[in-house]
Amino acid sequence: MKRGVVDIVTMGCSKNLVDSERLMGMLAARGWQVTHDAPQPEGEVCVVNTCGFIGDAKEESINMILEQGQRKMKGKLKRLYVMGCLSERYLKELEAEIPEVDAWFGKFDWEGIAEMLSAAEPQSTGIQTAETGQTGRAAGAVEGVCLPGRRILTTPTHYAYIKISEGCDRRCAYCAIPIITGRHRSRPMEEILEEVRQLAAQGVREFQVIAQELTYYGVDLYHRRAIAELIDRMADIDGVAWIRLHYAYPTDFPWELLEVMRRRENVCKYLDIALQHVNDTVLERMHRHFSKADTYALVERLRKEVPGIHLRTTLMVGFPGETEEAFGELLDFVRWARFERMGAFAYSEEDGTYGAQHYEDDIPDEVKQTRLSMLMRVQQRISANVQEEKVGSRQRVVIDRREGDYWVGRTQFDSPEVDPEVLIDLKRSPDIQVGQFYETIIERADDFDLYATITS
Repeated sequence: MKRGVVDIVTMGCSKNLVDSERLMGMLAARGWQVTHDAPQPEGEVCVVNTCGFIGDAKEESINMILEQGQRKMKGKLKRLYVMGCLSERYLKELEAEIPEVDAWFGKFDWEGIAEMLSAAEPQSTGIQTAETGQTGRAAGAVEGVCLPGRRILTTPTHYAYIKISEGCDRRCAYCAIPIITGRHRSRPMEEILEEVRQLAAQGVREFQVIAQELTYYGVDLYHRRAIAELIDRMADIDGVAWIRLHYAYPTDFPWELLEVMRRRENVCKYLDIALQHVNDTVLERMHRHFSKADTYALVERLRKEVPGIHLRTTLMVGFPGETEEAFGELLDFVRWARFERMGAFAYSEEDGTYGAQHYEDDIPDEVKQTRLSMLMRVQQRISANVQEEKVGSRQRVVIDRREGDYWVGRTQFDSPEVDPEVLIDLKRSPDIQVGQFYETIIERADDFDLYATITS
């Protein structure tokens, strides 16, 4: 066992990943070696950054804590710390149920973890890779050193997530995020732009802009929706090749953002906007403040103002009171909208939410799962058609990695981890490089992925 090594394990979304990267930077600046999601962890300390959004995510986080607790009981781990959404929300209950954990921290208490570790003197400095175990470059890190306040990237060196705000002022009936994260808090624009400048100067080319609700950005600081100005200014920064937008909210959408998307070539024609449902009764019970007519009009306007835009959305089935007729409306809407990217999940009751307090969870789990399967089968056919329509087109592709006999990349319409990929035959293009952009022609497609040939 190597002394002075802290293993960070991240559960949940990319917003959690950014928090882990900040913690890693803080620890590395204090002399600790850090690894992230190491396949064979060897550190004397493990920090599990948990997710507490829905039932499945909570279960996965608890299982990871228990797994690390077993390592500790076997003498393979000296200290186990837990942070993140789950411990922010269920601190007292978890302390009583899992005594193997040495200390529990909330979602934003990175300094507390660093302070607790500061009493221990690491025997070596630097950053340890998860892949090789060698001191030097962190798994996917921008650099092998980190200054105070800086992040250590865990993503491939050519892309990064940029979190522009924290929290949410919406009070959707099913959602626990405001309970966990509190009210919406925007980061100052200059702070965000400086972070992008630093990352771009170190070779990051693609930026995934994320927030619980990015279209609300700036209201608290500037008393206006400032997302369009932020993205426009970000697009001016040297080295920024792609900017992609995640987690918009439909109500009071800032339409000036679409003008920026049309005008700026390095702002991807891609928008992740969670719509949840389309039936008026369900939307009202969800407290979405958006109607069926509003939803259809929104999708039409997005496609009209940004030709070729790819829309990603998230939908929910099985919300209390969702009738068969309401679910049928949702199916019809998905067939009409032809979302290029879509995820869906079944409703689960979350403690403390309006839905848990005021609605009976009256739809059996088997009905929820049947509806979810039906919805995703419809989307699978749509996805296959969308991909087939790209055959013969020219697409700019960034290369993420080599996998087997293929280089694996993405178009501007594909976000990492969640969207389809582009496969390029290694034998036909042996010399291309990870992190570089190439012009390609799409030769064939399957339900999700594309197959392409380099043209230049």
